[in-house]
Amino acid sequence: MADAESKPAAQPLDAVRARIDEIDAELLRLVDERAGLAIEVAKAKAAAGEGDRFALRPGREAQLLRKLLSRGRRAAPPGLVVRIWRELIGDSLSRQGPFHLSVWGGSRAVELARARFGVAPRLALAAKPEDALAAARSLGGVAVIALARDSAWWGRLLAEPRLKVFAALPCLAAWGPMSALAVAEVEVEPTGSDVTFWVTDAPGPAAPILTALSRDGVAASLMVEAGGLKLFTLAGYYMADDERLARAPGRLSGVIGAAPSPLDV
Repeated sequence: MADAESKPAAQPLDAVRARIDEIDAELLRLVDERAGLAIEVAKAKAAAGEGDRFALRPGREAQLLRKLLSRGRRAAPPGLVVRIWRELIGDSLSRQGPFHLSVWGGSRAVELARARFGVAPRLALAAKPEDALAAARSLGGVAVIALARDSAWWGRLLAEPRLKVFAALPCLAAWGPMSALAVAEVEVEPTGSDVTFWVTDAPGPAAPILTALSRDGVAASLMVEAGGLKLFTLAGYYMADDERLARAPGRLSGVIGAAPSPLDV
């Protein structure tokens, strides 16, 4: 009885709703101010002759979100924080220059693309993965392509070093397993917690390849196999010229990009 009596009394519902209204008004003011600052950034870049450069910086975005998620919160779950800031970041990018999405892989891929990049960028559906990759070669283009057992589209990136995987979708483990990759002509930088995507044409089962990599200290997992190629994730950030990967099985192999690890792991 004493414990029940010591609990603070619930606030009146009208008072709670009034406080929510106050917070909503302040949030709107801050969001509007942030959007205005994005316009100022665009103006400054244009004045510096950088107005036609793609502003996407996935490494910086991941570090920002990890910093936010590391801060104390009483009730806001990671998913809410990530969705809000993804929308803010996507809107800011769209104000700073060209930014458009090309998506292949059905409704789930569209859902993942919007969750990752927000509603601001223009989105077009691609008839095939190659079309999405072609769109990614244009200024401000990002391809979001599903991982499918009947398509080795990711193998094409071995011949296109300017196009790189920079994000694995979804970005939260709580939202489900990795099922699509984002590709663009963008610089991929280590963020402190990353996975690298590595392709090889080594024949046979994956087990001997995993064993060979592990002997060199490389922890790997097979993601998908198609068209005589295998796509692996490597724990950590690996450069394309890493000697350990050069010693791995396969005549045709290489790093096709890297992405931050799930933000809630």
